[in-house]
Amino acid sequence: MRRLDLTTAFLAGAIAVLGFAARAEDRYGIGRPATAAEIAGWNIDIGRDGSNLPPGSGSAERGKVVFTEQCAACHGDSGQGGVGDRLVGGQGTLASAKPVRTVGSYWPYASTLFDYIRRAMPQNAPQSLSNEDVYAVAAYVLSLNGIVPADAVLDAKSLAAIKMPNRDGFVSDPRPDVHNR
Repeated sequence: MRRLDLTTAFLAGAIAVLGFAARAEDRYGIGRPATAAEIAGWNIDIGRDGSNLPPGSGSAERGKVVFTEQCAACHGDSGQGGVGDRLVGGQGTLASAKPVRTVGSYWPYASTLFDYIRRAMPQNAPQSLSNEDVYAVAAYVLSLNGIVPADAVLDAKSLAAIKMPNRDGFVSDPRPDVHNR
């Protein structure tokens, strides 16, 4: 789905929820409409172009510390995998019989890495990392994959500017097999 479609769907859903909450409050005497601030708290998606990236920055050096403390138990000391997915390596394997899909070999956008880390990691405490720590972990994982230097510092502008190795390996939008008539 394109960003505009997602925004429209989100707004339509929010309006429906607000309408239902208002009816439930009137009819049953329970609930209340969600406030704009409560709705905004759920609107944390990051566009593939980096739109909606928050302020802040983080270094790969700091990311190594956060990764060791928060991520290595699942993803291994250097992102090689463990109980969690492998994050590093796999470049050049996607066309092989046994492709290795990692951040460095498969993911098309660096902004998606930020979005996923912020939303879902660490698995035992999702959304617990600060924006600075998310930028730092993203910088560290990208540096392990050779996409940014080991001394990289990322922020919204520099993260959005990264061209991932597999950026052109996906079907363009709109997909050629889907036609809106």
